[in-house]
Amino acid sequence: MLPRFAAIALMLPVLAACQQTPASGGTYSTGGDPTDSPCARVVSAIGYAGLLLEPEGREQAQNFEDALLGRLAEVRGITLQFGPRLPSPLAPAVRTVLTATEGLARGDVPKQRQVALLKRYRAAAGQITRGCA
Repeated sequence: MLPRFAAIALMLPVLAACQQTPASGGTYSTGGDPTDSPCARVVSAIGYAGLLLEPEGREQAQNFEDALLGRLAEVRGITLQFGPRLPSPLAPAVRTVLTATEGLARGDVPKQRQVALLKRYRAAAGQITRGCA
């Protein structure tokens, strides 16, 4: 068994790598290209997460399982990457999606807070989807 300090020393490079911030306009997904259509990428991520969402008005019944949290984290990453290039009238909706998914992508958020964030997310995601149509 490694002494405690040796185990910590071995983990430092891994922890440091996880803390590095992507280059400006960071890449948050695989299989895409930075030159992809911002609308297509963000709307696609929203739609993918939407497959696991209860119908609108049933947010209280939503099961915030790991699969959904992961998809909402993906929406956040894609929106961080492509959101600044969406049409400028969508900037407030982009900010709302980012703040809502910051909480929705975490498993330690209380259910009532998740429900409130989901309602905010849903409204903003709808604005983006309609604005990109």
